[in-house]
Amino acid sequence: MNEDSTHFGFQQVPTEEKARKVAEVFHSVASRYDLMNDLMSFGIHRLWKRFAINIAGVRPGDKVLDLAGGTGDLTERMVRMVGAKGGVVLSDINASMLEEGRRRLLDAGICGNVEYVLADAEQLPFPDNHFDIVTMAFGLRNVTRKERALASIQRVLKPGGRLLVLEFSKPVVPGLAPVYDVYSFKVLPLMGKLVAQDASSYRYLAESIRMHPDQETLKGMMEAAGLSGVEYFNLSGGIVAVHRAYKY
Repeated sequence: MNEDSTHFGFQQVPTEEKARKVAEVFHSVASRYDLMNDLMSFGIHRLWKRFAINIAGVRPGDKVLDLAGGTGDLTERMVRMVGAKGGVVLSDINASMLEEGRRRLLDAGICGNVEYVLADAEQLPFPDNHFDIVTMAFGLRNVTRKERALASIQRVLKPGGRLLVLEFSKPVVPGLAPVYDVYSFKVLPLMGKLVAQDASSYRYLAESIRMHPDQETLKGMMEAAGLSGVEYFNLSGGIVAVHRAYKY
């Protein structure tokens, strides 16, 4: 694969087209994104996200960036944790997802200590050494140039700050991978068709998971971006993993 092309699921597309294609997927699914997450994971995604927040060590007064934060479910938890002296920036590259997040948080009665920023993870519009914590849940695999995004995150973290990446990964339990394949490529598109009237977007999501770096590869990418102390935690047999890294 050269610099002029990249993967969109299993397809090869011109690099400059990937962001547009990903945007189309999330514009399509935004209004039913939370419902589909519950159905696809049988609600377990909430436990994965809770684990990620727990090991992030969010404290009162922290300044947090919830990157690719979508519908704001992590932001909703963390804004309560940072308190009146802290703040959370909910950021996403997709306007439909960000608007869904804003609506959801307002419905939950959250209107203070939250900022909404439309931003590209590869070119974050924030000062150097700005955030105590950056979280990114199920967003990194959709980024065209992951190395640039990780370097951008490293830049905006304060010294001593932490990055938490929750993402689908590679199953490590023997016998799990073939079962997971059947579920991903047969069941998910069917659920997308029945619930969201969009089978193709959920087929892309399944394919994007398979194209995402495995646990060790992503760890190496984080280290190459200047992050330290990188470790990861496999959840649900490695179907997802949480990577935690620090800026020293």
